[in-house]
Amino acid sequence: MDVLALSASPRRDGNSFLLAEAAVEGAREAGHDAELVHLDDHVKHFLRDCRRCRDAAGRCTIDDGFEALLRDRVLPADAIIFATPLYWYGVSGQLKTFLDRIFCYIAASEPDADTFVRGLIGKRLALVLASEESYPGAPLGVVHEIQEYARYTHSGFVGCVQGIGNKRRDVMLDPADPLARARDLGRRIAELRSTDYRLDTERPGSTWIAPEEL
Repeated sequence: MDVLALSASPRRDGNSFLLAEAAVEGAREAGHDAELVHLDDHVKHFLRDCRRCRDAAGRCTIDDGFEALLRDRVLPADAIIFATPLYWYGVSGQLKTFLDRIFCYIAASEPDADTFVRGLIGKRLALVLASEESYPGAPLGVVHEIQEYARYTHSGFVGCVQGIGNKRRDVMLDPADPLARARDLGRRIAELRSTDYRLDTERPGSTWIAPEEL
């Protein structure tokens, strides 16, 4: 698999970056092609009013590295690992801007929209995040946002690892060992299952045994 980790922290050595780095290491250990990129290097501008800034052909004119990142790295990836610090109980501004600007490329006014839509559908998604607060409700807004992104893109949200820390490298001191869990998440990203049952969903009595084996 091609695995892409998007580090959305402005820090180059912060806690969420360390978690992303561990997840990439785990993916590589499992034989996957895995890459870690800093969104700060590619996303320089916020979303604008598309009715005002598209060119005559309908293409986005925001001139930074976003389109190249989306087209050349995000679309070909089989799995995306989002890595963010918890800022005001949500994702970082870098990740929010990345998600916002996807709209520019899937809107009907984009001449290549079908290519972008096809490339965004059906991926395996994972989340690693760092937060100073440890209470269970703190990261729920971020988890919900990634869940909804997964639903919208017909993707599978297969795992989440939270590390507790504030100062740089604090997650290394977290007794729950989030770095090891992030590495395991990356290592198992191809085999982790994402199930989202409804009341009338047909399913076996066992989560892990195929119906024909029961």
